[in-house]
Amino acid sequence: MAVTSSSMLLLRNFSTAGRVVQSVRATSRICFSTGELIRVLPHTRSSRFICSTRAAHNEEAAAKAAASLADTRAPTIFDMIIAKEIPSDIVYEDENVLAFRDINPQAPVHVLVIPKLRDGLTMLGNAEPRHVDVLGQLLHASKIVAEKEGILDGFRVVINNGVEACQSVYHLHLHVLGGRQMKWPPG
Repeated sequence: MAVTSSSMLLLRNFSTAGRVVQSVRATSRICFSTGELIRVLPHTRSSRFICSTRAAHNEEAAAKAAASLADTRAPTIFDMIIAKEIPSDIVYEDENVLAFRDINPQAPVHVLVIPKLRDGLTMLGNAEPRHVDVLGQLLHASKIVAEKEGILDGFRVVINNGVEACQSVYHLHLHVLGGRQMKWPPG
């Protein structure tokens, strides 16, 4: 099914967007990968909703693809960054923690803080009592990063846990975000 008039799709909920919208062309042609058409509204000058829908779909797709590797012991991209096999813009490093700039920043300051040793800590949901020290070190490193980046008066620490939270790398990591006014609710 295709809609070729000047129209935009209004979706009942944001999660449906990733399934429904396959591509958006400059002609406002919207193609559907399913037969679902929820509602069509008159065209507006802004394509921001469709663009953010596509971005959300990409994040959801990446999370689903990564989930199949969650239980493997194969090196993650973060293991390669720790080993200095992949270059990164390092903000902070000590014997247990590495913090580097995200390559797809969602705020003026967006730094990832990771443990150097995964030790089964692929996501927060896998934390065990033996991980208490490293979890504390990650939070303390987040504070140090915020201080170094000049955002100590206002920053957010985010941990995505699992597919439904769009976790795309199964090596526990904290996002330190700041440098702009954060909104609430975040999701």
